[in-house]
Amino acid sequence: MELLITIVLLTFLVAIVIGIIVLRDLLSGVILLGLYSLVAAGVFIVMDAVDVAFTEAAVGSGISTILFLGALSFTRHEQKPRGHDSIVALAFVCITGGLLIYGTLDMPHYGSAVSPAQTHPELAVHFLTKSAGETGMPNVVTSVLASYRGYDTLGEVVVVFTAGIAVLSLLGLIRRRPEDEAPEDAPGDLPKLPDDKSEHNV
Repeated sequence: MELLITIVLLTFLVAIVIGIIVLRDLLSGVILLGLYSLVAAGVFIVMDAVDVAFTEAAVGSGISTILFLGALSFTRHEQKPRGHDSIVALAFVCITGGLLIYGTLDMPHYGSAVSPAQTHPELAVHFLTKSAGETGMPNVVTSVLASYRGYDTLGEVVVVFTAGIAVLSLLGLIRRRPEDEAPEDAPGDLPKLPDDKSEHNV
């Protein structure tokens, strides 16, 4: 049953990706990106990775969607027509994706009896029985994330924090000049007529 649910959710992910690629409306793309993260969080829950699911739902569906909507308020909702796609960029993406998939081939299958979690059960017993005394945290998941693999969690926080700062910096790069400092004839404005123009015409 879990395998069937996982296959259905992965099928939804593929359909969402196709929709993101095909659609030209940026608002629809942002909504689909948030939906993608939400479905991915469901996949992680089915695979018993609840902590990763929480992170994906909070960052992917929550924070990222808010940042995208904030950036979208500074631009148009319709994507500009694209020219000819770059073959070099497409080849680079395909090669990178192939290398990432190749790097996962030597990993044990999900639920495999030879996975480190199954071959070293003493680690689970150690974390369950001694984590509270060693870290001072009553929650085992929190002790693993914040203490045993604290450097890894710190790296993830730095990545998310850097991405947020980068987006906020891009949104705040254009500083609007106060009205008193604005030029009298801004680009695109019609030139002002002299005060005595009407008198000469009369």
